[in-house]
Amino acid sequence: MSEFVPPPPPDKKAARTDSLVNVSDVERIAKSIQEELAKHIVGMKNVVQNLILSLLCDGHILLEGVPGIAKTTLAKLFAATLGCKYKRVQFTPDLLPSDVLGTNVFDQQSGTFKLRRGPIFTNILLADEINRAPPKTQSALLEAMAERQVSIEGNTYPLSSPFIVIATMNPIEQEGTYPLPEAQLDRFLLKSVVGLPNPVEEEKIIQLKHQPEDNTLNEITTPETIIRLQKIVRENIYVDQGIIEFIRDITIRTRTDPRLLLGGSPRASISMLNTSKAYAAICGRDYVVPDDIKRIVIEAVYHRLILKPEADLEGISSQSIIRDIIREIPIKEVRAQR
Repeated sequence: MSEFVPPPPPDKKAARTDSLVNVSDVERIAKSIQEELAKHIVGMKNVVQNLILSLLCDGHILLEGVPGIAKTTLAKLFAATLGCKYKRVQFTPDLLPSDVLGTNVFDQQSGTFKLRRGPIFTNILLADEINRAPPKTQSALLEAMAERQVSIEGNTYPLSSPFIVIATMNPIEQEGTYPLPEAQLDRFLLKSVVGLPNPVEEEKIIQLKHQPEDNTLNEITTPETIIRLQKIVRENIYVDQGIIEFIRDITIRTRTDPRLLLGGSPRASISMLNTSKAYAAICGRDYVVPDDIKRIVIEAVYHRLILKPEADLEGISSQSIIRDIIREIPIKEVRAQR
């Protein structure tokens, strides 16, 4: 992938907020973001789409993969296409909560304490290698992710809108990593695995580094545009009762599956609902169909599940359990309109 280059001024390529009126606008802008990133990132189409889904749902996303596969580069380029403020925090074993949130410092001139804002005061926060920091620092993100606000020394401060956390993590088997607490995992709308490139993609990556192409990155949206797109997805996508029941049945079955120690919470159901609406929108539809649920269910649910030890020893994965559940649930006929 080519090197990151700061985007041009926001008024050149960004969509006008007042002209966004329906689902076709969501589809058009999502496609533009995908096409822009494809100029700089090789492969990762599914991961890019998941980033867009999280953005449209005003949710957070966790990217898992081994070092060196451009997770950080992808997050940086994605933020640049959005026209949003962007900050990066490298999580390390000695990182403190105040390094993320900020702290009050004494101003000698005024004789008062003033807030020195941490990197969390931004639109897009990249929490890089989040599982290399101890649980106390990981948990510092909880309030911000859930409430869009932070508490610092007794005072509460609102965060910018939109506010999205893109966290990257190494596989837990890697040395020097800490498991993420269940409460924090549950705050992520989606978890997406970033795999290694195939031979064709590997060759293209090498070629791009050997003979770089145009490095310019166009800005596609603005924060105001994103807020408007989120509102369209939230209010303009129809969900039939059959889809509601489909989502309910998936979550209930994760709670009763004998291979699972912990099933999905209501937050898992809400995640499936919101993400399926966003996926319908980027497909140009104003209604959700069962295939939308099937597309997003694994990324929306599997990181919330805990396997029983015996299932883990047998090599069973949460993803395979979800696939089994989907196959067992009968699909009801759904309406495409109210």
